[in-house]
Amino acid sequence: MNKNNQRRHFLKKITLGTTSLLAFPFFSSSKKTETMKENHPIKRIKPLGFQWETIDPFLFCVHHEDQYPKGNEQMGPATSLEGRSIGQDFIIKDGWRMYHGGTVPGFPGHPHRGFETITVVREGFVDHADSTGAAGRYGNGDVQWMTAGKGVQHSEMFPLLSTETENPVELFQIWLNLPGKNKMVEPHFAMLWKDTIPIIKQKDSAGKIEATIELIAGSLKNEKAPIPPPNSWANNSSNSVGIFNLKLEPGAKFELPGTRAGVNRTIYYYSGNGLTIEDHSIPNYHLAEVNSTKTIVLKNGIETSKILILQGKPIGEPVVQHGPFVMNTREEIQQAFNDYHNTKYGGWPWPAYEQVHDRDRKRFALHSDGRLEEKG
Repeated sequence: MNKNNQRRHFLKKITLGTTSLLAFPFFSSSKKTETMKENHPIKRIKPLGFQWETIDPFLFCVHHEDQYPKGNEQMGPATSLEGRSIGQDFIIKDGWRMYHGGTVPGFPGHPHRGFETITVVREGFVDHADSTGAAGRYGNGDVQWMTAGKGVQHSEMFPLLSTETENPVELFQIWLNLPGKNKMVEPHFAMLWKDTIPIIKQKDSAGKIEATIELIAGSLKNEKAPIPPPNSWANNSSNSVGIFNLKLEPGAKFELPGTRAGVNRTIYYYSGNGLTIEDHSIPNYHLAEVNSTKTIVLKNGIETSKILILQGKPIGEPVVQHGPFVMNTREEIQQAFNDYHNTKYGGWPWPAYEQVHDRDRKRFALHSDGRLEEKG
């Protein structure tokens, strides 16, 4: 298959795949939303699917967790791929998925326009390449924040670097909308390396750590996260965008301070059992939308709990989404497709759409202006 046909084939797959993923989680559970009484600090509680429901200014969040086996010479799984829908493998089999990858798991080169992707890698590695000539490898606590703006192609592959041990991968990918005035800005990506992300450690009366909070965006308890990209909705502090990853030790209590009125705030309970919010039991793998102006008290049970918190002032504009494009009108979506077919958003300067870097390459970021960041 030549490159043009390969590109069209993949765009069709990711468009259909994204659309189906947007629909699937909302019908994936027989459990219904629990709506709380008026004036309760919790507005509603809802089970999570593969794609997590979010509220303006966020578009969605996906939690990827795959227990990949040892890697082979091509940095793919050192095992048979028989029985998998290669190119569209989203069903957990043996604890992992290939996603759109054919040799290496992940997402080969594909386009975006009109929003931002924030990729929070808890474990494992991601290899990035894009149509601006930028590239990178990041993981184990690093975050990539990419503004797609007027259009960019990028790939996100999960290289299985170890041939001796398993290669688990856990990450969140969060889609943050852009306001109409910034949807056509130049593409940009920034690396928030692990050692630049503030960590708050709350201790109990005996000096033991009971809560650990990573500040990926926003501010909390007098600490501030790294500055987001310049055209991001999160760049203006008055929009109160916050992305916090919280770990609670057994028996811990944590008070999430209130913020300004008009901010949407959602708590995602993705690991553990026994969490209560305002003395209301929250089942594992559920979200709780809460009143952002109230101090919210979280109490943990006997297991370690992990929680992601997303908050932000809504953009309040129409959202029209089709596959990898998010704009304000249907006409703008059609223009996004036309522009992609005509320009390929700068083309693809890499040897393969499943671009992975040398196995021995350490964490790095090569920016489109030639600036190189090397990490250990």
